[in-house]
Amino acid sequence: MFRKLPMYQNIGEKAYKKDLKNIRLICEYLDHPHLNYNSIHIGGTNGKGSVSHMLSSVLQESGYKVGLYTSPHLKDFRERIKINGKEISRKYVQDFISLHYNYFDNHSFSFFEMTVGLAFDYFKNQNVDIAVIEVGMGGRLDSTNIIVPLLSVITNISLDHTKFLGNSLKEIAKEKAGIIKENKTVIIGETHPETKEVFIQSARDKKSDIIFADQNINKSYPSDLNGYYQQKNQKTALEALYFLKSKNYKIPEVALKKGLNRVIENTGLRGRWEIISKNPLIICDTAHNKSALSIVLDQLNDYQSNKIHFILGFTDDKNLEDLSKLFPKDGIFYFVKANIERGAEPKKIMESFAKNERFGKAYESINFAVELAKQKTSDNEIIFVGGSSFVVSEIID
Repeated sequence: MFRKLPMYQNIGEKAYKKDLKNIRLICEYLDHPHLNYNSIHIGGTNGKGSVSHMLSSVLQESGYKVGLYTSPHLKDFRERIKINGKEISRKYVQDFISLHYNYFDNHSFSFFEMTVGLAFDYFKNQNVDIAVIEVGMGGRLDSTNIIVPLLSVITNISLDHTKFLGNSLKEIAKEKAGIIKENKTVIIGETHPETKEVFIQSARDKKSDIIFADQNINKSYPSDLNGYYQQKNQKTALEALYFLKSKNYKIPEVALKKGLNRVIENTGLRGRWEIISKNPLIICDTAHNKSALSIVLDQLNDYQSNKIHFILGFTDDKNLEDLSKLFPKDGIFYFVKANIERGAEPKKIMESFAKNERFGKAYESINFAVELAKQKTSDNEIIFVGGSSFVVSEIID
């Protein structure tokens, strides 16, 4: 069934649906499973996956049964749907498809729409205490946006998916603000002069309380997530957790500390400033737009290595010439394509980077490029793999 459905992760625009009609049909057919448990809705350009996993980890440590829905997956489709860090079973997926096959086969649903329906059904039937639901893309028209959450969270806004969401920060913010619900609270992770008023006005229209986490949270905790950008994400997660405490969720300080320090162990989060080898040092990260990559590159520069070997692949919707300017001219570049239809061709990436004097070679295989980089690294040199979550997915175990 899943092989038959259009999947944005693989083909991009052809799989994108511009309304909520289908997900409403699915949830009506499934008897509105999303109305049977409390939820938190997490949107934003960058960091929404990390914030979602932080919240899940802390709530797990607090003794709650926590559903977690995220996307995209890196290795296994079942990564998208977890309870207390454990992936949905193959049997549940198979039984779900078998039971509802005829209905799904008779409608033009997307992969994402059916996956959201599956997640909502699973969380209901497994009697979760609370579900953390990550937006797929945008907000207003995202299939997850039929839930009525206790809390909406928007991590930050930067330029990404402009073909669908708009060409300015204000336009994108309006789409993300679509997850703000009537008479509910919304937390904004990062205050930005171009988007602040958009969120304030959206919250005012919905009679919703609005909190800017970066203006409110000064505390921090040790974490097993080591990317510099996680400091901002943690502030957003903390604000959300303090809100839940105000709603009588019991989140002891010890659970908060353990949860934030055991995100990877508790939830299985991968690909966020992940060190996959120490000799040579190989770091991968799923950062895939200008804002996120800028922070990752700043952190790489702090290593003060002699050379950095960049193994890079991007999706075909990126402004490659613009992204190329972020990278150091003295980097050693290996351009690759992930095994997805909408991946940019390595030669196209190579040519775009060369226009800004970032020179390298194109390779057919990501793993071949990694092995070649390993052979070429000397002492005090780093290999970085990234540009797309799909590239990262091919090199992690």
